[in-house]
Amino acid sequence: MDLPARLEPVLTELGYELVTLERAGRGLLRIFIDKPGGITIEDCAKVSNHLSHLFAVENIDYDRLEVSSPGIDRPLVRPQDYVRFAGEQVMLKLRVPMDNRRRLGGQLVGLEENVVKLIVDGTEVSVDLRNVDAARLNPKV
Repeated sequence: MDLPARLEPVLTELGYELVTLERAGRGLLRIFIDKPGGITIEDCAKVSNHLSHLFAVENIDYDRLEVSSPGIDRPLVRPQDYVRFAGEQVMLKLRVPMDNRRRLGGQLVGLEENVVKLIVDGTEVSVDLRNVDAARLNPKV
């Protein structure tokens, strides 16, 4: 079963977005959720309770469930994340270096035709989305 595909509509119906899902050792299932305005402890408890019932009904195997906010350094996972967080500071980790750099930090301009645009040191830089290994918000700047 494709668990992320199963969870997306459930979380969307509850008003949340699935950011990432991790399966860790000892049966730990860690789910990161988001919504405009951020996530509260009450949001995590609500989603945890709902998913616990869903997993019991659908026989989804896990020992422990953690539901959490993605944090202030939220990963950018989907193409629409690059549009949603335009104007924010980000850090990109590249698969193939550009100008001898595997990491680029700057202000996200957005995404156009699968090309990430950002301002790095005052210059607009374009990065093919396929070359982005990981991307996160960078609130430290």
